[in-house]
Amino acid sequence: MTNLVKGGRLFGTDGVRGVANAELSPYLAMRLGLAASHYFGSGSPSPTFVVGRDSRISSPMLEAALVAGICSMGGVALTPGLMPTPAVACITRELGADAGIVISASHNPFPDNGIKFFGRDGYKLDDAVEARIAELVYQADDLVRPTGAGIGRIKVDAKLIDLYVRHLEETVDGLSLEGMKIVVDGANGAASAIGPRVFRELGATVIEINCAPDGININAECGALHTAALQRKVLEESADLGIAFDGDADRVILSDELGHKVDGDHLMALIGIKLNEMGQLPGRTVVGTVMSNMGLEACLRDRGITLLRTDVGDRYVSERMRRDGYTLGGEKSGHVIFGRLTTTGDGILTALQAVKVVKETQKPLSELASVMVEYPQVLINIKVKDRDSWRNDQPFQTAISAAELTLAGLGRVNVRASGTEKLIRVMVEGKEGTQVSAIGQDLAKLVEQKWGLK
Repeated sequence: MTNLVKGGRLFGTDGVRGVANAELSPYLAMRLGLAASHYFGSGSPSPTFVVGRDSRISSPMLEAALVAGICSMGGVALTPGLMPTPAVACITRELGADAGIVISASHNPFPDNGIKFFGRDGYKLDDAVEARIAELVYQADDLVRPTGAGIGRIKVDAKLIDLYVRHLEETVDGLSLEGMKIVVDGANGAASAIGPRVFRELGATVIEINCAPDGININAECGALHTAALQRKVLEESADLGIAFDGDADRVILSDELGHKVDGDHLMALIGIKLNEMGQLPGRTVVGTVMSNMGLEACLRDRGITLLRTDVGDRYVSERMRRDGYTLGGEKSGHVIFGRLTTTGDGILTALQAVKVVKETQKPLSELASVMVEYPQVLINIKVKDRDSWRNDQPFQTAISAAELTLAGLGRVNVRASGTEKLIRVMVEGKEGTQVSAIGQDLAKLVEQKWGLK
């Protein structure tokens, strides 16, 4: 068994992640397939799974092992190949499959990979189900496996992606993008083909960048995490806007026509305001996270809209939306969820909804995004050997309290451990940029001294 399994909780905030072929080995992937097939096969001797993957060099290897585990327990694996994470959720729901599985580490660098699950309803699994699957991973050697005709099957069907494309185009009600020029950055990932395709089919002139995955260039100085190339290309091409996805296309960052970055907070602001004007924002509420900028909160409040905050992670945003009936939520990082249209963060769908507002208002993206004025913010990631000790370290907690006192209610501090990497993230924001930067640097230095990797 791998260190990842021995080290405690198998599932993190977004599935099982680790360095491919080390922490996340084919052996572990196979056992996850066995466990999932056993769990979802409790009501059917032959559960069906939609299995998609991103473009990492390790993804086909892990897919082969995962699918072998599924079939070994009698399950059926539908494998469309390269596919965005939200496409797997959509197709699983559309087909009524028992579950969807994505092999991707999203925005992480290419040596990492991950395996995450969706239920038949297209939503991510709750903690209790993930815990049960984790238990079954330990017990995989003892599970009774079928033989003969009871062994499962693999069905390769690249055309399944068409179901997702149709869904995306239906969400914009026949919108025509004729006359628009759009730059699309595929992050050399799962949206490299489908992203440009969707916008072309709707009539836009599309300029592609970073849409040639080679297995190791996913997210490499491109896509939603590195938008400089997109912003430059928009200016060079005199484009109407630019769109950058991350490796598995569940998040998106835009560039306006002036080459300015438009992140998830700005997208929630401009789309939320439009939906509110149309009477289509239940509770006049948008769901963000603790990382959403205070500028978003102020912008929405001025228009009679409430911003609710959850823990970081689009699954927590989705859970709050479902629980209370809200239909718009997301993260600054570009995960945006439209409760009436989808079940999870979807970069392509989010970009379509933003472009729809541009077309309907006949206003440039720069003007629409300017409704939100961002408060100065610093976010510092510190590589650490221990992600949890800071929580109970009294001197460090005292330092956080002192920082909040210094901001005097005109800013905030958020320190959290990454759920996917060995990092502690220090975020400080407020009205005065110099003060925000100084406080952030001081706290980050303290983290480095106490828990940083030497």
